[in-house]
Amino acid sequence: MNTIRVRFAPSPTGALHIGGVRTALYNYLLAKKFHGTFILRIEDTDQNRFVPGAEEYIVESLLWCGLKPDEGPGFGGEYGPYRQSERREIYQTHIEELIRNGHAYYAFDTTEELDALREKESAAGNHNFKYDAGIRMKMRNSLRLSQGEVERLLAEGAPYTVRLKVPENQVVTVHDLIRGEVHFQTQELDDKVLLKADGLPTYHLANIVDDHLMRITHVIRGEEWLPSTGHHVLLYQAFGWEDTMPAFAHLPLILKPDGKGKLSKRDGARLGIPVFPISWAGDTPEDSFVGFREFGFDPGAVLNFLALLGWNPGTEQELFSIDELVEAFSIEKIGKGGSRFDFDKAKWFNHQYILAMPNAELARLLRPLVQAKGLDPSEKFLAAYCGLLKDRVHFLPELWEVGHYLLEPEVEMNPDAVSKKWNPDLAPALKNVTEWLSQQTSFDAEALEAGVKELINEQGIKPGALLTVLRIALAGDLKGPGVFEMMELLGKDATVQRLARALHHFNNSAS
Repeated sequence: MNTIRVRFAPSPTGALHIGGVRTALYNYLLAKKFHGTFILRIEDTDQNRFVPGAEEYIVESLLWCGLKPDEGPGFGGEYGPYRQSERREIYQTHIEELIRNGHAYYAFDTTEELDALREKESAAGNHNFKYDAGIRMKMRNSLRLSQGEVERLLAEGAPYTVRLKVPENQVVTVHDLIRGEVHFQTQELDDKVLLKADGLPTYHLANIVDDHLMRITHVIRGEEWLPSTGHHVLLYQAFGWEDTMPAFAHLPLILKPDGKGKLSKRDGARLGIPVFPISWAGDTPEDSFVGFREFGFDPGAVLNFLALLGWNPGTEQELFSIDELVEAFSIEKIGKGGSRFDFDKAKWFNHQYILAMPNAELARLLRPLVQAKGLDPSEKFLAAYCGLLKDRVHFLPELWEVGHYLLEPEVEMNPDAVSKKWNPDLAPALKNVTEWLSQQTSFDAEALEAGVKELINEQGIKPGALLTVLRIALAGDLKGPGVFEMMELLGKDATVQRLARALHHFNNSAS
């Protein structure tokens, strides 16, 4: 096998959809599996849709996910420039070659003329008008006009586009690595615009020329590009590049959570779920979206989730590190059908990643959030805190939400919990437990539980009643992890202080 060279080629027209990240991931996995090269190419020839900051956003998204390009803008490489807007002269040379060899032609038809013809055809019942072999000899182009007229128009600077001359009555066949043999009848293909009036190429020309010059071996992209592949094969043939044409693989759609239609950015806003890797701040609230990163996802969990949206490893394994994904990945195991975006499954993956993450690493990630609250616990305490609570959360920010009362110096008591569960008759027992705890030299949860329960039994009270009060005293409510696990985390001094303060609060509440 030749050295694998693949490219992820987004357009800087806004936020990077999660489907684009999956495309980047599959390209990355194939490249790494065969020690190849993963290239980032920015396809910015559509200046009307260009959005400032979008390229930087794309790069930041890839780096957050861990999909670092080997070549691309800002990453170096021998086949640049990697922005298509910087490759005008390259495209112009190839356009001239196509025209010279009779595979493309100048078209001087104005937008108004084309619109008028489209309306005329529609009125006659042809609602699928296309500029093709059946119409091109009736249009204002270099195939119909005399050479002198064409030269005059060009010399006068008349606006023009360049179109591909699609051959008549041929069958174009391409082997797709996912879908098998795909056939295109040329009579169904229009003469695609290759060079726009602004002098920039369309996707169809630019990506063929760039893929060839950058020695791309595999084109892995979304299935929306499958209908255009017939034109792309014709371009490879027109340039005489059939022998170096890359292998094609068109990925299935990522579907909405209900399975009905393609997942869109609007679905994310409507359902309150992320569909972008990182947040995107648009010009309006409607165009601004929260990303997986800001939602609290681990990038490894996102990649793990995305990998299985369309690809099946052929085993029961669900949790993969990036290295394991590289080892297991193959294009042949990508399905043809769309995959439903199951956000609950994404949450499950993130929960599994949090559970597997070392407590010290979780603490490192959580610390900025805790410090923003004005707190600065020790590394040891915060790591133990994360270990105690991580089985209760799906997202990193929830680590604060579910246990902030253990980090804060004072507990805010829930009056409803106190009124329902506090009985003044429990005051002596609570005082005795507090005094007993103050005398302990070891504060291991298991030992504390055995000792406190023995003390409760000696006093002849119901264990459940006092344990509930202990929970309220430590957490301020009826929630939280195990009572004795909280005691071990807090340590003797903090535990005794909380219980003493709670007894005072309970007595005042009852009076």
